[in-house]
Amino acid sequence: MVVKAKDVIAQVPLFQDLQPRYLKRLADRMDDQRFMEGASIVRFGDIGDTFYVIVEGEAKVLAPSGRVVNRMRPGEFFGEISLLDGGPRTATVVAETPIRMLALSRKAFRELIENEPGVAVAMLKHAAAMLRRLERPRSG
Repeated sequence: MVVKAKDVIAQVPLFQDLQPRYLKRLADRMDDQRFMEGASIVRFGDIGDTFYVIVEGEAKVLAPSGRVVNRMRPGEFFGEISLLDGGPRTATVVAETPIRMLALSRKAFRELIENEPGVAVAMLKHAAAMLRRLERPRSG
């Protein structure tokens, strides 16, 4: 089955409010990357410059201590913080199986939002909604 980048990224919460034309432009800037089982995809503390969406395979997320804190499957993503701020990675991600991902570099992302301000506006709206949910007082 052929998986289209546009369809994959449309499911990512950060991009779900983007209009189809922006999703296509974003997808056009993504690279298909593959890693073998056991490969470190990103390492804690390294400067982050790429966002990933898993298309096939599984990965595990390791805390700095080396403890597994999460497992990721197709449709899940990581690297969004580094995509936005270019800061250090907050965890290590290792391929548990052979894995295929779509990768978006920070450079390609910045070029897109500079040329397509609508992308930045849609993403800011999504970020604001996330912050509102986090700040909402818990009931009960």
